[in-house]
Amino acid sequence: MMKVIIILFSQTFSIFAADRKMNMIKVTFPDKQIREFAVGTTALEIAKSISEGLARNVLAAKVNGEVWDATRAINNDCELELLTWDTPQGKSTMWHSSAHLMAEALEGFFPGTKFGIGPPIENGFYYDIDLGERTISPDDFKRIEDKILELAKRNEQYVRKDVSKADAIAYFTEKGDQYKLDLLKDLADGTITFYTQGNFTDLCRGPHIPNTGFIKAVKLMNIAGAYWRGDEKSKQLTRVYAITFPKQKDLTEYLTVLEEAKKRDHRKLGKELELFTFSEKVGAGLPLWLPKGAMLRERLENFLKKAQIKAGYSPVVTPHIGHKELYVTSGHYEKYGADSFQSIKTPQEGEEFFLKPMNCPHHCEIYKSKPRSYKDLPVRLAEFGTVYRYEQSGELSGLTRVRGFTQDDAHLFCRPDQVKEEFIKVIDLVLYVFRALDLVNYDAQISLRDPENKSKYIGSDENWEKAENAIIEAAKERNLKTVVELGEAAFYGPKLDFMVKDALGRKWQLGTIQVDYNLPERFNLEYTGSDNQKHRPVMIHRAPFGSLERFIALLIEHCAGNFPLWLTPEQVIILPISEHYNDYAKKVFDQLSNADIRPLIDERAEKIGKKIRDAELKKIPYMLIVGEKEQENGTVAVRKHTEGDKGIVSIAEFINALHKEVNEKLAAIEGV
Repeated sequence: MMKVIIILFSQTFSIFAADRKMNMIKVTFPDKQIREFAVGTTALEIAKSISEGLARNVLAAKVNGEVWDATRAINNDCELELLTWDTPQGKSTMWHSSAHLMAEALEGFFPGTKFGIGPPIENGFYYDIDLGERTISPDDFKRIEDKILELAKRNEQYVRKDVSKADAIAYFTEKGDQYKLDLLKDLADGTITFYTQGNFTDLCRGPHIPNTGFIKAVKLMNIAGAYWRGDEKSKQLTRVYAITFPKQKDLTEYLTVLEEAKKRDHRKLGKELELFTFSEKVGAGLPLWLPKGAMLRERLENFLKKAQIKAGYSPVVTPHIGHKELYVTSGHYEKYGADSFQSIKTPQEGEEFFLKPMNCPHHCEIYKSKPRSYKDLPVRLAEFGTVYRYEQSGELSGLTRVRGFTQDDAHLFCRPDQVKEEFIKVIDLVLYVFRALDLVNYDAQISLRDPENKSKYIGSDENWEKAENAIIEAAKERNLKTVVELGEAAFYGPKLDFMVKDALGRKWQLGTIQVDYNLPERFNLEYTGSDNQKHRPVMIHRAPFGSLERFIALLIEHCAGNFPLWLTPEQVIILPISEHYNDYAKKVFDQLSNADIRPLIDERAEKIGKKIRDAELKKIPYMLIVGEKEQENGTVAVRKHTEGDKGIVSIAEFINALHKEVNEKLAAIEGV
């Protein structure tokens, strides 16, 4: 009898254990630790099992690479990353949730408001709204901010609900919100979700933070006009920009950085330092480089040209226009033709040209200009080529978004077995540029194809896989700190983008390297292999600066206009105390010029104090003050920008000291 009971108990326990195992999921954490939890456990509950402190900071969760609500049930084995404010996705989720909270506040003040879209952006979020005949102004900001914080303190949960398309249409039809109804047209039944917090419900796929209580500080930044869906024929909505933080201290620090950014704005400094200008008569988005700006550009170009020659690049020059068929072949016409400048018609019927949007098709034709052997590869063609793209007028911004810009472009044509080695060499060149300009804070973004929407790209899956693997392996070999972004690849190939942080912690996308198996096929590029057969080369696109315009904008703001001594257009300004010493100032000028130093003279009939103040504002590194004693002794009184007097030295001593300062910096760049 006892034996039967034991057997029955054993069977019952086995069934219970098996049932329990079936109701458990395995969760793999970023450190590869694996733990088991009950089916239906949320990321927030998992965080609480680790630490109550952690749970209080979890804003969302990444489940198998997809960002979810931290309160959403997990029903299958997964890889899990808990997202806090310290992660980009955590910030993005909070700002997306804040947009909903701002919408609730706006609806309270302006009943009947219609809502467009309210996405997170790089810093904060916005919501496009239709106020009807009403308007909103900065005078309204304070009361809206107070209302947002009042709503936040209620700790309302963000509740997700699956909704049928019919019910969603019925809901927004009753509200009379034509913008949400327009968005619903593109959504398939079974994929639609609503989110509700407090008294506000929105069409949204999420994710959102657990509750409104995480939002502790808010600032409405500005308002602007925005056409619905970017269509100038549609109604113009009011776009309200704002930002939130989990602590008031974070908002205070952010606003301090913004004030500093205003002082460093490249548009402001570019005007003050006489680097560039724009003219309505020339055209929006087409910068005009003034003499000092042209000198700065030229020195940057010469710096990179010297490095490229050393690395085995051959300089080429291509026209500013190209035949339409060139861009049809490359695929640029299909992808960008509608957004380009209109074609240039010639007297010959049917002949069309386009302003060059890219340099790469031209370089393909240069490669193709003669037969190539496997022994000739790699072929490295480099050009500072100016290209033209018709950016929308509302998107133009100083030098960072223009319609005509110069790329430090190069295209490498190599054998498949050379791809990784060449890619690594390009990485080294990009890092050399960054080191030269003290851009030491950067991430490398591996931009891959969107696996869910391959129609946006050209080329075979096989070539895409080879290209993506080459980039991943090269970045790993160079120990780059990388992030992977799906859907950010160029239409012809994956790329490695360098995201540089400036002195204020802002991110800029600069240098880029791309592997391309597709353009060589489109242009039928070939080389004769060691087997005497024809083979297809692989193409690498690269631009360490990205574009000179955008790079110089970053450089101006990063160093607040205080350019490195080796690069700055004017290294020294000579300040005669009065016109009696202008001749001696010219003598000093000549000696500096003959020693390859870039000087200028301030011969104005102004007091020396004003000359010094003006030189400081122009951010010229060194001031040489000359008067009676200096003229008698063949010396100069040296002042350094922001540092004051440095003593009296002979002209030769100053020249030697300046050369030493420049040479030590250049040696450090070269790694000597």
